[in-house]
Amino acid sequence: MAIVKINAIAVPPEHAEELERRFRMRAGVVEESPGFLGFQLLRPVKGEDRYFVVTQWEDEESYAGWRDGAARATHKGEHGPSVLATADLLEFDVLLDVRPGGENAPRLNPL
Repeated sequence: MAIVKINAIAVPPEHAEELERRFRMRAGVVEESPGFLGFQLLRPVKGEDRYFVVTQWEDEESYAGWRDGAARATHKGEHGPSVLATADLLEFDVLLDVRPGGENAPRLNPL
């Protein structure tokens, strides 16, 4: 069953541009990780003031392999001081995955 990890990141307004720049600089780092299915960086617009870093993985083991390997090396502070105020990890199983087109029609993962 696929899983989703969402880092909900509070960033002081004066650091928002720097956070976005850092993510743009790291684009491409996670794509080659085994079990990686997708990534999105969501900027708050209305009703929320946190950024959401959304990743999709084939399974928990794939996420843990990335988290304990490439992610740890990437987050060691080589980009300068932290711009985060807080970060919370939200975790989900993918129950329903709807995509456009024929064979990618809605799939319901078993409960």
